[in-house]
Amino acid sequence: MISTRTGIIEILEKALKQHKNVNSNIARDELIAISVQQKEAILTKNGTLATWTKSDSTGRSPKDTYIVKNPLSDFNIDWTSPNNIPMSMQTFSLIYEDAVEMLSKKDKLYVSNRVIGADSKYALPVRTVTDKALSQVFVDNMFRAIPEDIQKSIFADEEFCLIALPNDNLDKEKYAGLLRTLPNGETSDMCVVMDLDNKIGVVIGSQYMGSMKKLMFTVMNYYLPFKGVLPLHCSANEGRDGDSALLLGLSGTGKTTLSADPERALLGDDEHGWSDDGIFNFENGCYAKMVDITPKSEPEIYEAVMHKDDYKKHGAIIENAMVYPDGEVDFFDTRYTQNSRASYPLTFLKNIKESSTSGNPSTILFLTADAYGVLPPIAKLTKEQAMLWFLMGYTSKLAGTETGVTEPQATFSRFFGQPFMPCNPDIYADMLGDKMEQHNTNVFLINTGWSGGAYGTGSRIKLKYTRAMVDAALKGKLNDVEMIHDELFHLNIPVSCENVPTEILNPINTWKDKESYKETAKKLAEKFSANFDKAYGDKNIRAEIIAQCPGK
Repeated sequence: MISTRTGIIEILEKALKQHKNVNSNIARDELIAISVQQKEAILTKNGTLATWTKSDSTGRSPKDTYIVKNPLSDFNIDWTSPNNIPMSMQTFSLIYEDAVEMLSKKDKLYVSNRVIGADSKYALPVRTVTDKALSQVFVDNMFRAIPEDIQKSIFADEEFCLIALPNDNLDKEKYAGLLRTLPNGETSDMCVVMDLDNKIGVVIGSQYMGSMKKLMFTVMNYYLPFKGVLPLHCSANEGRDGDSALLLGLSGTGKTTLSADPERALLGDDEHGWSDDGIFNFENGCYAKMVDITPKSEPEIYEAVMHKDDYKKHGAIIENAMVYPDGEVDFFDTRYTQNSRASYPLTFLKNIKESSTSGNPSTILFLTADAYGVLPPIAKLTKEQAMLWFLMGYTSKLAGTETGVTEPQATFSRFFGQPFMPCNPDIYADMLGDKMEQHNTNVFLINTGWSGGAYGTGSRIKLKYTRAMVDAALKGKLNDVEMIHDELFHLNIPVSCENVPTEILNPINTWKDKESYKETAKKLAEKFSANFDKAYGDKNIRAEIIAQCPGK
């Protein structure tokens, strides 16, 4: 077993040196052309690339995603989090050697050098090695070009190496007992593994291109806190006066819709870092869900993906959507998957800030879609409340969306991005509180869910009201408004908000049956309390933060 980074990298360097057809940092248009020539993708009518994955790769595979259990990083990782699955150094050594052998047998290899992070002081160099030109088009879409001043980066000499072999598979028999056992008793032949100490990542068998992106963002989310930077799974935008805002929220909470504000320039839609100097986007592009998308529902995204251009100048990649023989795309056909995606550079959007950096955020919005109908549409959070809701990452699944789900289901994803936040929870929560205090940042909880009753009885809070509340929060109009305190959820609710009916601000007012409201609210608060105890009961969370947990 080779345990040092130098020894690990030497194996790869030797294989690349001996290979007869390594293509390094070739031009984007050439990569696109090769992707089509090699039938890794086809062309749609408008010049976009379209591709499909195997049925087991239509999304991330969390149960096949591992972190190598190394001595240096071991203490910093929360191994009790269900997404932090440990892998022994011995098993990773076998996988890495197999990956290098697979590479050595390929007819062609493609190598690229990019970075993660728009602020050159924190840009992480990434070398991606793969046998697929299309994978490198995706990397070109999503990872950033190396800045001229890369030597300023704290990571300048700490390059991370990513090996991607999406169409290969591991030997099931060889890895029996070492990798996940499938329901049919066989061993999984897929893995997405990161060795944080030795700065190596390996993707084998996952054709879902988001596996590469999310591996690298998990890596950044581990490294950055130890450099004084808080990583956040969020979108970010900037107003005309230079004021920046962060929006955190799980799927279905309206993050994409609310981030797209004509009065504010988008920095990015998925992952950002918050340093002492301000915020910066991790990525170069977007990886958008495309199901049911239309020019009316999401005009900016639709135009970015579906604008007509010479295919060599385009390079947006549509993944797992229906494409007809004439090249027409149907985003409403979900027979293969609900998770059709498209990757494209940020520059394909019109209302962006090209640097993807901004100053310290004046406002942070935590988005939730409460299907119980008991949370207020907006609440202002104290530092301790913000740390608590950051830890909880709450939203809810709707009744009827899954078999057997007959009432709303509370969903908790720590930091609004649990699968990608590997460190111990107090690390991220404490950093948020410190930065809020240091930069006088206001944090609001925005509920885009139900009012007047739970899902099935109440109605969705109108988007125009949500937009008005977001606008008021961003412009500081709620900073001096009178608040009432909700004792059960420990929330401060404004008694008025411009362009929003006063009666909807306190949720109990919208329910006809007040007792039913109280019962439902108590039920949700108990779920918060139980989930907190399960996830954080032994995690050294401070008493003043615990006191802000609903139900406590």
